Amino acid sequence: MHDELIAQAQAWLTEDPDPETRTELARLIDAQDHTELAARFSGTLQFGTAGLRGELGAGPMRMNSSVVIRAAAGLAAYLKKQGHHDGLVVIGYDARHKSRDFARDTAAVMTGAGLRAAVLPRPLPTPVLAFAIRHLGAVAGVEVTASHNPPRDNGYKVYLGDGSQIVPPADTDIAAEIAAVPSLTTVRRPTEGWETLDDSVLDAYLARTDAVLSKDSPRTARTVYTAMHGVGKDVLLAAFARAGFPEPALVTEQADPDPDFPTVAFPNPEEPGAMDLAFAKARATTPAPDLIIANDPDADRCAVAVQDGQDGQDGQDGQDGQDGADWRMLRGDEVGALLAAHLVRRGATGTFAESIVSSSLLGRIAEKAGLPHVETLTGFKWIARAEGLRYGYEEALGYCVDPDGVRDKDGITAALLITELASQLKEEGRTLLDLLDDLAVEHGLHATDQLSVRVEDLSLITAAMRRLREQPPTELAGLPITRTDDLTQGTDTLPPTDGLRYTLDGARVIVRPSGTEPKLKCYLEVVLPVATHADLPGARAQATALLESIKRDLSTAAGI
Repeated sequence: MHDELIAQAQAWLTEDPDPETRTELARLIDAQDHTELAARFSGTLQFGTAGLRGELGAGPMRMNSSVVIRAAAGLAAYLKKQGHHDGLVVIGYDARHKSRDFARDTAAVMTGAGLRAAVLPRPLPTPVLAFAIRHLGAVAGVEVTASHNPPRDNGYKVYLGDGSQIVPPADTDIAAEIAAVPSLTTVRRPTEGWETLDDSVLDAYLARTDAVLSKDSPRTARTVYTAMHGVGKDVLLAAFARAGFPEPALVTEQADPDPDFPTVAFPNPEEPGAMDLAFAKARATTPAPDLIIANDPDADRCAVAVQDGQDGQDGQDGQDGQDGADWRMLRGDEVGALLAAHLVRRGATGTFAESIVSSSLLGRIAEKAGLPHVETLTGFKWIARAEGLRYGYEEALGYCVDPDGVRDKDGITAALLITELASQLKEEGRTLLDLLDDLAVEHGLHATDQLSVRVEDLSLITAAMRRLREQPPTELAGLPITRTDDLTQGTDTLPPTDGLRYTLDGARVIVRPSGTEPKLKCYLEVVLPVATHADLPGARAQATALLESIKRDLSTAAGI
């Protein structure tokens, strides 16, 4: 067994083109570190609808040049089988460790396969790559990013020519082509022949951002901004300057790209503590800002925080306790509803789409406005495909407000639109929280929360899902479960996915394994009718108690 493992590692070593990972692997072989070698050679990183994502390091279970070259070769073979023999593939990358190398590896493979390759000029937000695909008429796009994953990770996201991320069966077809690559020695990798783009694509993207705003809207809201050590700062500042908003006050400690993400354990605005520096900056800024904007490291997500003045005691104190005394982070569902209400007020037409784990409030807003509403599986690869899409969002801080420009979530244009809304409300002497109150009275209070369990051992997630299927709960928080949908069977409107949906009287719960992180995620929503604004505090307290009780009962039922 050990001999076989060492032989496998040595065979990989002979092909590895990266001196760093070669040195790392040679050291493990010399040390006969069978435990570590087994972890790296227990299989291969699976290419799926999120592309590839994993920890950096040597071996087929890690992200490295060998894995990326195979992935690029598989994608090139797939594109050629689709008839794109000399099509353009545009490649973007973030500022993580190895991202630039993986982008260059991909460009070399595409060029060697006879396709044309163009690489963005420097680390830029993922939505710029998504925009560039359609702007340049590319047949595919690749973004090298691990988004908001821990610093040690990197990833590989694939888009096709429509500017949307891949969905089945393209993912399995590409995976089959990757598996068919016999050896890296068969993959041609010239050292030149691809194009490095200039700033004209970025300029075209920035020109497009103006289109999300109303021509004569007020531009007075003041913001504090954090790029979370990612690539968003320069593009967001340029977009805000073009729009005529006051220049955002920067969280300087997190403003510039840093692949080590020194100030945050997880570079994700949703994670506890990630927004602390932004809250501190807001409190120290005069005049006081109207809102805080945060992007995740590749700037496709947008987080929003507002001054609350209630010490987070309104029952909706931000994502996972993300409140900073007088400031609190809005949930993705709250921002999703605010942007929808703003677009409706502006007379938007077209389909409003969201993932099934997002708040049902969007459906109420769309219905009242007489607009089509669609629910899709989780992820913008599905949301972006909604027919006639005008606006799409998912609760994990992702918003698509300009689908004709970017068929994916875009943290830059979402930041512009929410700041326009805050400006408009400011002119009326109101705030984003006032509008949320209005929506609750008009459509009912839609209170959402999440139970998210991160694991080291993925089998714990499998065991929890099995337990829920074999011993399904009949009630949660004293509310009877009126319907259970096992989403592996699919529904009339949804393809199959690993998940469970519970419908309760006045509540809804969805349980699913995360597609990009080692997490079991449970999405909770409670809906309570509210007669007047005066009834809101009581309704929020009731909703908070119900959500906590559902969380406890669900945790027990799943054994987590």
